[in-house]
Parts: sequence; structure tokens; C-alpha cells
Amino acid sequence: MNDSERSFVSSMSIAIDRLRCLSQADILTDWRMYLGCEAVDADPSQWDLAKLNQKGQIDWERGKQEIWLAQKLVMPIDLHGYPTIDLSCRLALTWWAEVAQVFVNGKLVQEGDLFDHSPRVLLMSAVVPRTPIDVRLRLISPGHDIGALMRSRLIYESSDPTNPEPSWLADELAGIVKQVASFNPSQLSAVAAIIDLIDYELVTVDSQRFIQHIIELKQQIKSTIDSPLAPLSGGSGLKIQLLGHAHLDMAWLWEVAETWKVAEQTFRSSLKLQQVFAALTFCHSTPALYEWMEIHQPDVFTGICQQIQAGKWEVVGGMWIEPDLNLISGESIARQIIYGQAYNQSRLGGLTRVAWLPDTFGFCGQLPQLLKQGGIDYFVTQKFLWNDTNQFPHQLFWWEAPDGSRVLSLMSSPIGEGIDPMKMLDYACQWQTNTGINESLYLFGVGDHGGGPTRDMLELADRWSHSDVFPDLEFTTAVKYLDRLASRADSQLLPVWKDELYLEFHRGCFTTHADQKRSNRQCEDLLYQAELWSSLASIISQQPYPAQLKLQIETAWKQTLFNQFHDIIPGTAIEPVYVTANQGWKNVERVTTTIISDALSQIGDRILLPTPPTPGAIPIVIFNALNWQRTEVIKYPLNSPGWACQVFDTDGNLLPSQSSAEHILFLSTLPSVGYRLFWLALIPEGGEVTPSKSKSVSTEILGSSDFIFKNQFVEVKINPETGDIASIYDSRSERLRQRLNHRQSLASTGANQLQAFQDGGQYWDAWNIDPKYAQKQLSPSQLKSIQWIENGAIRQRLRIVRELAGCEFTQDYILDAHSSIVRIETSVDWQAEHILIKANFPLNLTADISTAETACGAIDRPTIPATAAEKAKWELLLHRWVDLTDSSGEYGVSLLNDCKYGFDAGTDYLRLTLLRSSKWPDPTADRGYHEFTYAIYPHSGTWQAAQTVRKGLELNSPLQVLQFAPTTRTDANRDLAPMSSLIDLQAENLVLMAFKPSDTLARSWVLRCYECHGMEAKIELTGLDLQIDRVVNLLEDLQSEAVDSVINPWQIRSFGVWG
Repeated sequence: MNDSERSFVSSMSIAIDRLRCLSQADILTDWRMYLGCEAVDADPSQWDLAKLNQKGQIDWERGKQEIWLAQKLVMPIDLHGYPTIDLSCRLALTWWAEVAQVFVNGKLVQEGDLFDHSPRVLLMSAVVPRTPIDVRLRLISPGHDIGALMRSRLIYESSDPTNPEPSWLADELAGIVKQVASFNPSQLSAVAAIIDLIDYELVTVDSQRFIQHIIELKQQIKSTIDSPLAPLSGGSGLKIQLLGHAHLDMAWLWEVAETWKVAEQTFRSSLKLQQVFAALTFCHSTPALYEWMEIHQPDVFTGICQQIQAGKWEVVGGMWIEPDLNLISGESIARQIIYGQAYNQSRLGGLTRVAWLPDTFGFCGQLPQLLKQGGIDYFVTQKFLWNDTNQFPHQLFWWEAPDGSRVLSLMSSPIGEGIDPMKMLDYACQWQTNTGINESLYLFGVGDHGGGPTRDMLELADRWSHSDVFPDLEFTTAVKYLDRLASRADSQLLPVWKDELYLEFHRGCFTTHADQKRSNRQCEDLLYQAELWSSLASIISQQPYPAQLKLQIETAWKQTLFNQFHDIIPGTAIEPVYVTANQGWKNVERVTTTIISDALSQIGDRILLPTPPTPGAIPIVIFNALNWQRTEVIKYPLNSPGWACQVFDTDGNLLPSQSSAEHILFLSTLPSVGYRLFWLALIPEGGEVTPSKSKSVSTEILGSSDFIFKNQFVEVKINPETGDIASIYDSRSERLRQRLNHRQSLASTGANQLQAFQDGGQYWDAWNIDPKYAQKQLSPSQLKSIQWIENGAIRQRLRIVRELAGCEFTQDYILDAHSSIVRIETSVDWQAEHILIKANFPLNLTADISTAETACGAIDRPTIPATAAEKAKWELLLHRWVDLTDSSGEYGVSLLNDCKYGFDAGTDYLRLTLLRSSKWPDPTADRGYHEFTYAIYPHSGTWQAAQTVRKGLELNSPLQVLQFAPTTRTDANRDLAPMSSLIDLQAENLVLMAFKPSDTLARSWVLRCYECHGMEAKIELTGLDLQIDRVVNLLEDLQSEAVDSVINPWQIRSFGVWG
């Protein structure tokens, strides 16, 4: 619109507001307020008159502070001359309060909270003038924020459709203005001229005649501007599809136990309303909720199933819960879909075709591929309305994964809304403008803490459905609406998005509550290994896979999936939620550890033991769960004081080792998804020691010249003043491939600089990092001590202790004989408040992009952001690694980690985010003891050539060690060689995601893997006598494609396996 057109809109808004005031009255300034607890029948005459703040609101202090507000209303004879008799009277309120109660004449008539915050309370169904009504509000402010009453308005409404109240007609006129301004602004002057004809003298002369006068003017406007190109209703005009919804967080500012109660109330309310309002359609996600309802409230579950059959209740979601989709692994996403869809199909009548994720804080780029493989065609969210920097460019688009899989994606209307005609019309006009499609989908219903549609919302919807100038209203389901969009002739011309969906907000969720991230990473690996080893044990023993074992693993998976909810694993819930979550993590760890131990014992019992190299030698078997050969240092505990230990291979060869009083270290090369047997021989201290034993371990503090450790690959120097890495020299090259941290001053020189920043002042404390944190760097760390812990031929370990932000960080630099990777094992008792900790690695290279691992893939991001969207990505997501490779492609550096997810990068640095310390909603978040490991990996060539993917997985998937007593080597059951690969996929760019029993075929297995380098791969299954015989999707549906050894770049593939 131009300035003239905007002026017309402004003048018409003033005129329309005057009309609206004939049947609405603002009473916000008339409340009397009492701070503190009070009885509902207290005398408010002595209370102070509430004052409005600069925003025109009544506010009071944060911290769960209670106030009472009271008014003695007297029903008026008229408003500005318009009679109120026989009109209904409602009090429309909007509050920001953790607890809200509305009392009318001493009776509690309405309750609400932060989410159910905008009720319309019926005071009188037919006004009797001069009737007194006592209204009181009891409000309690949130713990983290001030409380406020933002709206308090009396609304008088007519039940006679032929004689509507003035405010109804005012809203209709406002709707006309909105549509004309959106689609035909040149007609605004004509509309304004007609609105100027309103004759207010008729109000006091004949109110009914006045209403007819307004209706006639409305019809005059319609006849003036209505046309086939921009009709106000009907024909090809705007249409709004309605769908009831109640977003329900599984845990957030309340515990899980409360969620079950709220879900029951929400579902019962929606079922009851559907009996009264037959057209109402309602959708809800989360099979975990439906399963609880089936078990604990079977009558509610039966009612839901009946409405599903009637087409009035839609199950959306497609996942076990609505998870975080930044932090969890690709296999976790697959299991969210697998278990969610299995429940939907077996209990709720069919698969869900809509991924319903309105509140998740961002989405990995491989999600479309996983959704499609789970029978899901559509993706819906509204979260990008929360972006703090840029408006997301599309409302309807194809989202394409790196392999080419696509899902039709919808940025929906906001959730948690009521039936507000102006909001609905604003959205419909915006949708039409942005997409060219005249039908929009509008979600309504109280949300976050459940609630759903209300009777008042449905009555309003019914009333507006009869307006001749408002868009047509019709109830629908999400899948019907999306099917219509997909079937449009122009649907293939929609924009295509080929990237992650990065939320420009809530960047702190990559780091907050680090304990949850660590537990999730560990449990994901334990579940992978539990299924893998138990499946292989079943195959080797030729015994059916136990049904009870399968149930145990499914239960453990579902507990993990539940803890991946988008307000649990991101760290944004209250403290009691994490007490429950931690119990869940411990249960998963206990169950999976037992399953792994039992499975390895079964396999171990089948291994043929060769002759021991010395009498009494102890056989141990080392198991590798990853699908490639790997070399690792084995750390085996020693519990035999007075004895030393030697290690032999199965041929009796003595292996180099390194001992201390607590453990022995030795190098082992292990086959792909396989094992290798070794012998441990104990010898008395002081007895014959072989030349292969390392020198004694020194724990004395050495001189600064000694803080250098090296192997055949690298030489590493530690700065004795700061504890930083002073340099890493790549011994494999003729030149210095990498010297880190060339700095002007010693205080800031070096890599692994621990940096602290002030990180407070954010409303969404646990969610958001201060955007200006980099300008608020605190004093650097102070070195307290440095000493050698181990300095042998197998492993060198140097310990530094530094103080930063009032906390003591202990870090062990570890270099093993076989590797160029420098691991940094870290522990800290973290007690800071609103502090952000990063580990900075300045690098001697120049890179145009950083590459970070995400779920089932890797993502490139520019190190010099050019666009506004790129600049908004100042805190980034990674999984197990991030890499900078020089623009020449000749050299690079990867950072690996075992439980961290946030980082930032430039052309010549990587900076890993280690810890935060928010205070809301959990004041104890991250306070306490932390252990984590990260590592620097200098390499030649690209990250693909350097096998960074494998290095990251090796850091996160510990080897399993099995010790057992020697038995006769002639045992007939021992038919496995002392070293064997049980599964090998052969290709270097395939990662095994799962090997598990089939859910559909007995004595059959499912193997899932993904291509990890962005290059074509060929799978060749070797090891045990196993054969790929079919291609399946995530749901194990047989696919029409033939079994093909070729796996395309970034493709996730599942195969049926016989063996």
C-alpha cells in the first residue's frame, strides 16, 4: 500500500472503533488491587485502584507473587446510547499469570494459567440493567517474570442473527477493510467514503434501525468492490479450514505425572464437545499419550477410537513423542517413527501421514528421508514464527533431503489460538498473498498445557460461519487439507528447500543441561550395541531371539525416546523433570549393559581357546561394535597387588604394553563388528620383566621443557604458563602442516583456550545464548598445576588444572602410540551462574566452509556468512565432529567430542561450546560434576579422506571387554575362531546404524546403514553366513526395488537379512 491507502485504513480503523464501542467497554482501569493472599469475600473498598504501566497493563512483581483484583460491575442500560437489555455480557480477559482464578458473585467460574490465558467469561446470558455483579481475579505471577493483566473488556452480544450488535458489525467492516487492503487497495477510498456515511444519531432514535443502516452500508460496500477477482466470500474467495488442536508438552513447567492428568482432561473435553458440535474435527499427536490412555483410561481411549472411525479425531505426528530433532541420532529418529507408526497402525487404525512438530526447536536435513521411509508424506511446524532475525521465506514448500527425498511442508498458523476473527483473517490474507492459494488451515485451541477447543470458541466459529463478508469456514483434517494442496496442478512448482531447518532462536539448547546430552549419547550407543550383540548371539547359537529380550529392548528404546522430548533433552524443563529423566537413563543403562554382557558371554562361550602362552594365563576377548577394522589402546584394570602383567596374542607373541598399579595398556587391532582374543599373564613383581614393558610411570611435576609428547605422527607441545596447546607438528609431512594459535601475547596464545563469557539477561534463559556474549568475555583461565600422569610407549597423559569462572577444570591431554588424535579428557565441578564456556582452537589454515556431523549426514556452512540467514547462524549444531579443511583441500583439522552439540567457526578457528549455567526454569541446571572428552585431529586431505566420521564414532563407541575362565579347548560347542569379523559392509563410507531382529518375519533380521561421505557406495555383506534378500523401509514394508549393492550419496537403507 502507498501512503494514501495507509491513511484510508487508519481513518477507517478509527471510525470502526467508534462503532465497536457501542457494545464493548474497556474496564482495565477500574480494578482495585490487593497484593498478597486474601479471602474471596474480603471487602475491596479499601484496596488501592490499580495503576497501569507504560504498556497500558496492570503488572506486579515476579516470583509467584499473589494479587487480587476486584470490581463491582453494574449492568448499564446502554453504551453510548445503544441499549444493552437482553444482550449477553461476557468479560474478555487476557493475563500473564501462572495461576488464574475468576470469581463471579463469590463463585469460582473460570481457571487458567500461562497458556489458558484469554477466556471470555459469561456474566449474564441476558442483561438486566442495573444488576450488580461482583467480579474478582486471583492471579499469581510466574516465577521467572512479572505478572500482568493485559485485557479486561466487557462484550455485549446479540443472539439474534437478524439484529447483531454494533461490535459484530464493526468486526465485519474491519474484515472488509483487511481484505480490500490486501487484494484490492485501489478500492480503499470507496470503502472509506461509505463508512463515513454512518449516522450515529440513529443510535438513540431507533437502535434496530441503526443496525439495519449499518447492514445496508455493508451491502453497499460489497456491491461496490466485490468482483470475481477479489470476492469477499464464496466463489473463489478466501476460505478458512478449521482444525481443533491442543499442544501438550510431555513435561516442561510441570512434571510428567501432571501431563497424564492434563491429557485426560483435554481428551475428555474434546470428546464431549464433539457430541455437541458434530462438525468439530480435532487432532492430536503422541502415541505415548494414547498408550497411557489405553492402559489407564480405557473409556477415553474407546471414545477416541470411535471418533477416529467417524473421521472427527485425527492422529497426527508419526513419532512416539514430539522429539527434539537437532540433538538425537538418525537411528533415534528412525525409532521415533518406527514405534510411533507401529502403535498408530495396530491401535489407532492406520499409519499417520503427517509429521506434526509445531514446537520443536529446529530440524536436521535428513528428516525428509526418514519421514518418507516411515510412510509420512507431510511435515508441519509453526516454530519458525519465533525466528529472532529473519522471517522464514516460505509457508508452503517441498523440503528435500540430501538424497533427494521430499516431503510437502507447511508452516502453519500459530498454535494455542482462539477463534479471533481478525487474527484468522490476517493469517488467511497473508497465506493467500504468499502462496496464491485461497484456502488456509487455521489451528485453534488452548495449548502447551493441553486444553484444546472450548465451547465459546466453537460458538464463535459457528456465528462467524454465517457472516456474508467473512471467509467461508469449514472443519477439516490436516491430511485432507494437505492432500488437496499436494494434488494441485501447480504443487510441483512450489519452492524447494535443500538445507537444515535452523531456528534462529533457542541456540542455547545445544548445550544446556549437558548431563541429558551425555546420557542420551551413551544410551543411543548402548541400545545399538545391545541389539547388535544380542542378535549376533542368537544367530551364532542358532536359537530363536527371545520375545522377552525384544520387549526389554523396546521398553528401553521407548524410555530413551521419551527423554528425547523437545523440552527434556534440550534442557528447558523444571528440575523435577530431570529427576525422573535421570531415573529413566539409569534404567536404560542398566538393562542394556546387562543385555550386552549376556550376549557377549554367549558369543564368548563359542570361541575356541588356543593353548595359553603360559600356565594360568587369563583369556580376554575384546569386541568392536563398529563396522570397520579399528586400532585402539585397551585399558584393562588390574586387581592383583604384587603382580605385574603381560599381554600375548593368540599365537603366543608377547605384545608391547604399559602398566601402572591400576591397569595395563596395550594396542589392539580389531575386525569389523567382531572380536579378538588375548591372553593376560600375571608375573610376580620383581620377577623377570620383558624388554617390551614400558618405563615406570612418573607422577612427579616435570620441568617445562618436558611438556612435549610425540609419536610417529605428531609432536605436541603444551604451554607451561597457560596449559594451552602451544603447537602440533605433523611429523608425517615435510613441512609444518599445522601450528596452532600464532598469537601476539602469551596470555591468549595456544589452542584449547578455555574461554568464559557472561551469558545472562535472556527471557528464555535456558533456551537462549546472549547474542552479544562475545563482547562480554571474562578473565582468562589461570593454570594451577601441570604434571605427567603417564609417559610410556603406548600412551602419554599430561594433566593440567586450571581455574576459570571460579571453577576448577581438570584436563588430561592424551596421545596414544597409534594415532595423531590428541584427546582432552575433562572434569569440572561446575557452579557458575549465567556463564558460557567455550574451548577455542585457532588454526593455521583458511577454510571457506565448516563441515559438521548431523543425524545420518554432514552439513557444510560458510565460515564467512554473506546472507542475513547465514549471519543468524552464529551458534551451530554438531554431533560427534566438526571439521575445517583448508580451501586447497590438502589439510584440515577435525574436533571430535563425546557429548557436545554446539560450536561456532570462522575461516581459521573452531570453538566448541562446553557448558552453560542458566537459572530458569531449572535453577540447578548444569550445577555439579561434569565429565566429557573432546579431541583435536589434524589430518591430510579432506575429512572424508581422513575418515573423520569413523574417528568420531570410535570416540563414542567404547570397546567391550569380556574375561572368562579357561575351559577345555576341545569343547564341541566352541566353533568360533579366536578372531573373527561377524559383520562387514566392506565400503569405507557406510555406517551401520542397526542390526536387529525383524518385527515382521521370524528368524530374519534387519540391517540399516547410511552413506556418510556424499559419495556412491557399494555394500557387500560378509562375516557370518548372512545374506541380504530384500529391501525394506523403516516400517519393514517390502519395497519394489530389487536388492542392489549400490547405495546413493547420503542414502539411508534398510535391508532384510537371512542367516
